[in-house]
Amino acid sequence: MRDVTPVYRLGLDVGGTNLRLGVFSDLRLIEETRFEANYSAICKQHSPAQAWQKIIAVTAEAIQPLLEKYPTIQSIGIGFPGFIDPHTGILAQSPNLPGLLNVNLGHDLGARLGFNIRVENDANAAAFGEFSLLGQPAGGLLYLGLGTGVGAGLVVNGHVWAGQHGYALEAGHIIVEHQGRLCGCGNRGCVEQYASATGISKGYAELTGQARSALEIALAAEQGDEHARAVYADAGRKLAQMLASVLKVVDVGTVLIGGGVVAAWSLMSEAFYQRLEADLIPVLRGKIVVHLSRSGDIAGMLGAALLAESTTRSA
Repeated sequence: MRDVTPVYRLGLDVGGTNLRLGVFSDLRLIEETRFEANYSAICKQHSPAQAWQKIIAVTAEAIQPLLEKYPTIQSIGIGFPGFIDPHTGILAQSPNLPGLLNVNLGHDLGARLGFNIRVENDANAAAFGEFSLLGQPAGGLLYLGLGTGVGAGLVVNGHVWAGQHGYALEAGHIIVEHQGRLCGCGNRGCVEQYASATGISKGYAELTGQARSALEIALAAEQGDEHARAVYADAGRKLAQMLASVLKVVDVGTVLIGGGVVAAWSLMSEAFYQRLEADLIPVLRGKIVVHLSRSGDIAGMLGAALLAESTTRSA
């Protein structure tokens, strides 16, 4: 008799302030869990060595119940923020998680759980998840993720393009403001300091002296707060400025924008499209299709799970 035991994949999407886990059968989400895991706070409150051990322990604690509930999980993939070498899996640096330098999450966590674990840059994982959900559009896909930072991923010919060192498409660190705000990467004026949730909060604080979250600022903008509206419009312009520069290099016709900030896209869109039209080279105008993600924010988990498809439980 043919074995009909279901086979599952586990995908994790690691943010600076949260951890989401999804169990998948092909493209279908079977179960999603959220785990209290503020990696950013861990990194700020502990020495780098202590923080890393804490991150390993917290992540393993989140995964273990799902491994017990779904014993036929065959692979684990993790989308993690930072510069990850595609050949070694080593995280060279994570701008939004200070102190993490040259660490290997896949190796250290895998040794603890008894799995071979694949770790990808979080934006690359989300790009592959969106690409798969869109039916693998011809010509590839450029993904921009607007969350705590600004991530980007490129899928070409069905493969994530990570570059020689794994640091390709770090579009969040394209400089859009000369001598602008200091970024976690060490440069100034990076687009993620303006078009991310963190950047929007910084912009509003600079204008008003008030500390508010991006969501609170969006609500204020909808109620007529001109400073709030100005900050979101500036985020849209700077995002388009960055995107136009990237498209001049990669020439991909399909762009998908996701992440929590797109919930306020109506506050950004007019400035975004005006700036994009102005900054694109003329031959590209009218040829770029920009979609907003409709994945329900599962793309990062799904992409990580799919990219880990070839990994299996260690002996």
